[in-house]
Amino acid sequence: MQVSPSSERIAALAGATAAQVAIEVVAETGSTNADLLARVPQLTQPVLRWALAQTAGRGRAGRQWLAPENSALTFSLAWRLRIPLQALSGLSLAVGVALSRALAQLGVDTRLKWPNDLLRDGAKLAGVLIETAIDRQDRQAIWVVIGIGLNLTQSQNLSAQLARAVADVGEVHVDREQWMAVFLAELSSMLAVFEQEGFAPFVGEWNALDAYAGREVVILDQGRELHHGYTAGVDASACLQLDTQEGRVSVAVGDVSLRMTEH
Repeated sequence: MQVSPSSERIAALAGATAAQVAIEVVAETGSTNADLLARVPQLTQPVLRWALAQTAGRGRAGRQWLAPENSALTFSLAWRLRIPLQALSGLSLAVGVALSRALAQLGVDTRLKWPNDLLRDGAKLAGVLIETAIDRQDRQAIWVVIGIGLNLTQSQNLSAQLARAVADVGEVHVDREQWMAVFLAELSSMLAVFEQEGFAPFVGEWNALDAYAGREVVILDQGRELHHGYTAGVDASACLQLDTQEGRVSVAVGDVSLRMTEH
C-alpha cells in the first residue's frame, strides 16, 4: 500500500525559501491549475497543489496532458507578483531554468526548448502551463498559476499513445516528497528574483541550456510556417532570435510552435 505524501515533510525539506507557501496534496482532481484559479479571490498566500492523479490536465493551446496514474508529477503553484501583466514576458522560460536547476540537483540532465518545454535526450520530459488572474484587492498585482507536468515513468507507452517521443527520468531514484521540495525551493527563489528583475537575470542560463542552439528550425502558427531560419538564443524580453534569409527576426512567446526542419 502506497503511503500518502506528507506536506509537512515537503515543507521541511524545502526550507526557508518556501516557508510562506501553503502545501496541499490531493489524491485526485481534474486540474490543479483550474483548482487554484478558481480560488484566487480567496488566496492570501502562495499555494502549491500537488495531485497524485489528474483527470483533466491541460497543456498549451488547450491540449490535453496525459499522465497515467503514478507515472508523473503533476502540480501547480499559485504565486502573487506585484508587477503589471506585460512584465510577465519570459516567465515560462524562467520557470524552465528553475526546473532544470532542480532536476540537475536530483541527477537528471535536461535541456530547454523555447518557449516552455524541458527535454531529456531530445524528447519532452516536462511541460509548463502558466495562467493568470488579476488580484482584486490590488490592481497593481497579478496571480500566476504555474502548472507543471513531469514524466517519471512509462515514456515508451506514452510515446506510442501520442505518436511522438516522450522522455522520463529513467533509472534515477525518485523520492517524490524530496523532488517536490526541491522544485518548490527553486521556483520560489526564481519568482522572488523575477518579480524584481524580470527575465534578464536568466537569459544567459537559458541560452546555455537551449536544446536547439544554432539549429535550423521553423516557427509554426497553427500549422502555418511563419519563419524559417537558425536559432540564435533568446533576448531579455524572452523573444527567440532567428537568423533568416531576410535577416534576424525576433519571435515573441505566444501560441506558436518551434520545430526542427526535416531534410
